[in-house]
Amino acid sequence: MAKNMKYLIEVEKAKEAKDGRPSMGPAYRSIFAKDGFPSPIEGLESCWDVFRMSVEKNPANPMLGRREIVNGKAGKYVWKTYKEVYDVVIKVGNSIRSLGFGEGEKCGIYGSNCPEWIISMQACNAHGLYCVPLYDTLGAGAVEFIINHAEVSIAFAEEKKIPELLKTFPNTVQYLKTLVSFGEVTTEQREAVEKFGLVIYSWEEFLQLGDGKSFDLPVKKKSDICTIMYTSGTTGDPKGVLISNESILCLLAGVNRVLGSVNESLHQKDVYLSYLPLAHIFDRVIEELFILHGASIGFWRGDVKLLIEDIGELKPTIFCAVPRVLERIHSGLTQKISSGGILKKSMFNLAYTYKHHNLVKGKKYNDAAPICDKIVFNKIKQGLGGNVRLILSGAAPLSTHVEAFLRVVSCAHVLQGYGLTETCAGTFVSLPHEMGMLGTVGPPVPNVDACLESVPEMGYDALSDTPRGEVCIRGATLFSGYYKREDLTREVMIDGWFHTGDVGEWQADGSLKIIDRKKNIFKLSQGEYVAVENLENIYGLVSDIDSIWIYGNSFESFLVAVVNPNKQALEHWAEEHGVSGDFNSLCENPKAKEFLIGQLNKIGKEKKLKGFEFIKAVHLDPEPFDMERDLITPTYKKKRPQLQKYYQNVIDNMYKSATKPSA
Repeated sequence: MAKNMKYLIEVEKAKEAKDGRPSMGPAYRSIFAKDGFPSPIEGLESCWDVFRMSVEKNPANPMLGRREIVNGKAGKYVWKTYKEVYDVVIKVGNSIRSLGFGEGEKCGIYGSNCPEWIISMQACNAHGLYCVPLYDTLGAGAVEFIINHAEVSIAFAEEKKIPELLKTFPNTVQYLKTLVSFGEVTTEQREAVEKFGLVIYSWEEFLQLGDGKSFDLPVKKKSDICTIMYTSGTTGDPKGVLISNESILCLLAGVNRVLGSVNESLHQKDVYLSYLPLAHIFDRVIEELFILHGASIGFWRGDVKLLIEDIGELKPTIFCAVPRVLERIHSGLTQKISSGGILKKSMFNLAYTYKHHNLVKGKKYNDAAPICDKIVFNKIKQGLGGNVRLILSGAAPLSTHVEAFLRVVSCAHVLQGYGLTETCAGTFVSLPHEMGMLGTVGPPVPNVDACLESVPEMGYDALSDTPRGEVCIRGATLFSGYYKREDLTREVMIDGWFHTGDVGEWQADGSLKIIDRKKNIFKLSQGEYVAVENLENIYGLVSDIDSIWIYGNSFESFLVAVVNPNKQALEHWAEEHGVSGDFNSLCENPKAKEFLIGQLNKIGKEKKLKGFEFIKAVHLDPEPFDMERDLITPTYKKKRPQLQKYYQNVIDNMYKSATKPSA
């Protein structure tokens, strides 16, 4: 079994299998917690205290900014200071209370990130209401479910989302009593709402409700729930994750410790671009961290096509992303480089190889190739605003080749993290200057213990020389249970350990690699088990594809796959091989399918996959798996039942046309 891992310390011995439970490996924690977990920040009992104390320390600091629109064109960022935001929060809180809503009530917030989103959330924090984000990306079906399940009585919504809320009528009116638009309200909307006995306010109308009124703030405890965050889930209804003040406060203390330990502490001059959904825990806790430090949060315009322009204007210092965004950036950059002429291309490749070599040898990223940074990579740095020093990827695995590329060319630390809503986001994070951590999620953040539990049916042994098993987490950042679902809570919380459902592998340095998903296992007709997520991770290393979904069942003896090819790579192959047609027709071309099956087989042989783990047929879909077709969650996890339903005819045709190998 792995011993003496550089970034981990053992805090509990391994346990052999007994009483029907699988064996568990040793419990570890971060080396940065060798003297104990970081103490909660003094004076903070709740998320409200995070904001309130920051206002006291940094009243004049710019807090929330949005781009000024002049004659239809976006201009500079215009800012509200911490004190100005605080004053509006107090008004919103007084208005909420004047309508009779108070401590313990559920308040929905629906829409793209904007200053009003944070202001509404802080008003909930002040008065002890549970903030319940309504999914901006899942449509009215999920919104209706969440309103009814959480018993949301008042909801704030972006102006353009009001029609979506109205679609939930009359099914939600037993709970929902008041709507507040972040913008204006039309006469028709007012009439539609009043027909059901509800009231609706524009933002300005709502602010005036609390004029001349003052309400005492309730005393808040660490154990109080501050938000019910619904996870999108890959199957079934969303689950309401109860998150306490303490979970978020402990997470902030742990992240502060890890950033301080690698000399990357946050400070009040830091700037963050808010575009990842605030309805998810990842962005929520990052913004709490910025507020804690009196730093600045600028909001995007809500259009992914304008994201790079917003970055250029805001010039953030920390950039958080999901892999899909970073893959788009990588794809755009490689396209520019390949079309830039032989001289520029050669210069780039030379600089890339040189810097990558130095980073692998252990040089610090700013010392690895300063001349290359200045002459070759500075343009890429400026494309991200010029000030980014940390790029953090979360929510789903980031392709190793994309991570390696960005570590070289972005002139910033590129770190991959791992966490769930139930663990309050950041539970593991890779470390700067450690190229050996590519493809891993790093060691645990120094406020949790982590261990692996064997999964015998999948052949994963937490006690072997290379420990593999289900990732289990213990610590104060854990959630307080699933709302109204104690049965589901008991399934995942066993003896104080949260069972994530993800399968990990400890690396020699103490970082963790996510290699599989516990439930994503099926049997082929010859009786062989296939751990499909592990295979998708391996085949995902093929740079000619953007995404892959693998399918098999117990009536068939081999695997098939639906692939999103990389447009640039497929067009380059077509050009080299004299194959004509646009991207869509190339995806139909049998020769293109043969080419990609060849690439998949190549990596399969390299990774020594077994015969039944090779892909025998592919369907090339030019359209990426997306939320519009309900094929992925908002955090880009594949919805396997939905993928099967959507592609069932394609699957049937692949099995019919492919030559079946003998079982």
